[in-house]
Amino acid sequence: MILVTGATGALGQLVAEKLAARDDVVLGTRSPRSGAERRVDFDDPASLDFTGVDTLLLISAGYGEDDAVIARHEAAVSAAERGGVRHVVYTSLSGDGDHLAYALAHRWTERRLRRSSLEWTILRNGLYAEFLAAVAAPGPDGTIAAPLGEGRLAAVAREDLAEVAARVVTDPRRHAGRVYELVGEQPLGGADLAAAVGGSYEPGGLAATREAVIAAGQALPFQVPMLVGTYSAIAGGFLDGTAIEHNSLRELLGREPQSALKVYAAAVAQSARAS
Repeated sequence: MILVTGATGALGQLVAEKLAARDDVVLGTRSPRSGAERRVDFDDPASLDFTGVDTLLLISAGYGEDDAVIARHEAAVSAAERGGVRHVVYTSLSGDGDHLAYALAHRWTERRLRRSSLEWTILRNGLYAEFLAAVAAPGPDGTIAAPLGEGRLAAVAREDLAEVAARVVTDPRRHAGRVYELVGEQPLGGADLAAAVGGSYEPGGLAATREAVIAAGQALPFQVPMLVGTYSAIAGGFLDGTAIEHNSLRELLGREPQSALKVYAAAVAQSARAS
């Protein structure tokens, strides 16, 4: 049996769709709605019963402070050990993101898996192209003011990462003990994004961006430094994929990756239609 955690999240739903034809897949969610779903709540260790699960796709529960995320992942890995799970596939963060504010919990979880009694595979996912559509969206006048400087991001389509995850969990032994870097092949800068949506690129500063994020009141306190730090890392050239020794995205997909730029433009257009 394959169990997918976070099956109602953006990545988890895509993985579930790609595994829908199989009859040995159970979807983990906080609020099950069908017999194909099982209650899996990382904040309630009592719900983490992985009995009968052979392969666990552990989609990171990264929404929270580091101590909360680490506690969730510890509960999940410990439950996998108790429940007799054979193999855990974990969705982590790309290696060039080590200095980001949200990297610590990912690296802690990788280390925990290495020390566990489980077989494991680590998928080090790059940042989503869809994420760029949220943090570098054009304003009403078409201007992108995100503080990306002259930096670029090796963004990757979320659907491609979901396909890789689905392929790995259906043949886990082939990937045992492997750490795969999965980033975009064509890093995107602010000018590229602007050209894709017919706008202009006039990057702002980090301080003004931080103030604007806080003033909007939509980000929780722990999210503000995460977002500003990500902007800073992109602007500084640390997330353009050049530090990745081997990008396994194309190899594991078995095809050319989707254009992150097209995914970005489509996501921006969809957001505009919805607003």
